[in-house]
Amino acid sequence: MNAPLLLCIDLQPVFLAAICDSQRVHWRCAFALEAAKGFGLPVVFTEQVPDKLGHTAEELLGAGGPPHVFAKNAFSALADPAIANALTQSGAKHLLICGIETPICVYQTARDALAASYEVTVLSDCIGARRRDDAEVVLAQLRHAGCNVLPAESIFYALLRDTKHPFFRAYTQLVKKYG
Repeated sequence: MNAPLLLCIDLQPVFLAAICDSQRVHWRCAFALEAAKGFGLPVVFTEQVPDKLGHTAEELLGAGGPPHVFAKNAFSALADPAIANALTQSGAKHLLICGIETPICVYQTARDALAASYEVTVLSDCIGARRRDDAEVVLAQLRHAGCNVLPAESIFYALLRDTKHPFFRAYTQLVKKYG
């Protein structure tokens, strides 16, 4: 697995408040961000119309390494030229996607990333939606299109590969912390 980039979509308090089980999504995204930081993975945040809807939850911005934050108007992050360019410039070939909302911005971003020849993994425990049924239908469609849909722990354990990885001990502590 090549070194991925963690793409955090629209983790703004106004959206977090509107989705089912928002505390779980917030918690699992914090886990993914801390794990990405430990692995030294690049992190990109998007914000949907932040001038009107506010910015990313501060505690999430601080959980990962130095983030790159991009405002967007389009639902797909890749429809924004600045974001698409930043992803290309990162050199990443694999995008790990977390955030909200699954049937809208997560779906459109994942679909466009697949079309742009990225390997795409939606972190199934790090996404949220207002209606769970809509999210399930969208995730099934993304799987059918070639997207991986897996829990964050599975992906990060795959990056570790074995217990000899230098980040292994710290990672297992994160797993316990965010259990």
